[in-house]
Amino acid sequence: MRSILFLALLILVTSCSSLNRRTTSPETEFRGVWIATVVNIDWPKNGLDSATKQKEDFIEILDFYQQLNFNAAIVQVRTAGDAFYESELAPWSKYLTGKEGKPPLDFENPLEWMINETHKRGMEFHAWLNPYRATFDLDTLALSEKHDYHQHPDWMIKYGKKYYYNPGLPNVQNKLTEVILELVDNYQVDAIHFDDYFYPYKIDGEVFNDSLSYKEYGLKEQSLGDWRRSNVDSLIKKTHLAIKKSKPWVQFGISPFGVWKNQDTDPNGSATKAGQTTYEDLYADPLLWVDKGWLDYLVPQVYWSMDYPVASHRIITTWWANKTNNTNLYIGNGTYKIKNNADKAWKRRNEIPKQLDFARSQSRISGNVFFSAKSLLNKNERVVKSLQRKFYRNPSQNPAGIGSSSRRIIEPRIEKVHIRNKTVEICISHKDAIPRFVRLHEYHKSVEEGSTQLVQKVYLSETDSSACFQFKLNKKVYGISIRDAYGNESKTIPIPLN
Repeated sequence: MRSILFLALLILVTSCSSLNRRTTSPETEFRGVWIATVVNIDWPKNGLDSATKQKEDFIEILDFYQQLNFNAAIVQVRTAGDAFYESELAPWSKYLTGKEGKPPLDFENPLEWMINETHKRGMEFHAWLNPYRATFDLDTLALSEKHDYHQHPDWMIKYGKKYYYNPGLPNVQNKLTEVILELVDNYQVDAIHFDDYFYPYKIDGEVFNDSLSYKEYGLKEQSLGDWRRSNVDSLIKKTHLAIKKSKPWVQFGISPFGVWKNQDTDPNGSATKAGQTTYEDLYADPLLWVDKGWLDYLVPQVYWSMDYPVASHRIITTWWANKTNNTNLYIGNGTYKIKNNADKAWKRRNEIPKQLDFARSQSRISGNVFFSAKSLLNKNERVVKSLQRKFYRNPSQNPAGIGSSSRRIIEPRIEKVHIRNKTVEICISHKDAIPRFVRLHEYHKSVEEGSTQLVQKVYLSETDSSACFQFKLNKKVYGISIRDAYGNESKTIPIPLN
């Protein structure tokens, strides 16, 4: 009887320990949110809103997710051949200004402003682009003369109720690479991000008419499917090389549709029955991109519930964890489905917590991204409280990119420590070339023992040589360090508070 009781107690303790590891905050974990701008899904709420209201609404999103200890905003800056920034290559987006091609009123350099506000909150800014979608509808009269539909009509293919860039044309690939470089060269983005729209999702009875370009550019004995995949592969490779040549520390990430292939068409596929797949229908092969080292991170969109019969979140997440070994792997979670889906699992407040718990149980998975920002903002309060209490209690460091360089970081120099009304203000300077964060640590026991907990981060841009931040004074001992964009960190310097 004693043996049985001891065994039961051991199982309980082990189980609780495992659960605790998964529900407390890891030192390093990606916590991202997609901020969709197409058709004003998340922001701005209306392109005709004043600049003041647009700024207030964006800050509301950032503040909400900062309070949840998220560390990355993935913001859509190109929705359909347009731009949320002044560009030589695309017109202003109608979703920002109300009319395509019209510059914003009283909102100087909105992208730079968004990046700065994101960085102020210790969060990374990932610039999200939809590369191939040229229009969101067939209203071509509303398009600016600067839009590629007018500038390069030979690049366009009408499919369903939209126009798309023809991925098989070398000039299209070159143009899209130029778009990426314009962003990377001129803005302090932390990453370039593509979503799941490569070749369009298939429509019954419709043909994507790229036969002439296939005839001209396809290799001998190359199938149409293989040729289309090679076109997407080419863009991914060119984008990766362009980013790393310009700014090697800027990451490149992609969020593909959740199912690569079903097992019934390929034994290497997942045990799912998805109606379309990323490999066979969207002509995208993320496993190849990962194998070639072209990505810093991958975020499969696993928007189904844990045990959904046709496509189980549990099965798909496990599949990606077993197949993805050469990049950071995060899981995309469909928070937009909470209390808003025919699948009854989404009516329960623990669906997302279960998914986060499962992701943390997989050693290959190092974060999650929620679609989309408005799904938790001022709604689903019980889910939000669960996230605050069980998963995102403390800040977490952003993972570094793949293939990051090892380098020694110069320790920060403490320039000022000011204590007033139990609030500490500390200012530091540094001489490092490419820092990313100043990190405030709380020592668990003593400086000599060395073990610390991250309690605050302050973003350092590419041009900042100093930073100041505040924290509440208590009986703990604190230290600071600098972490660069490659994930290298300086020694932790104790803060003198006496």
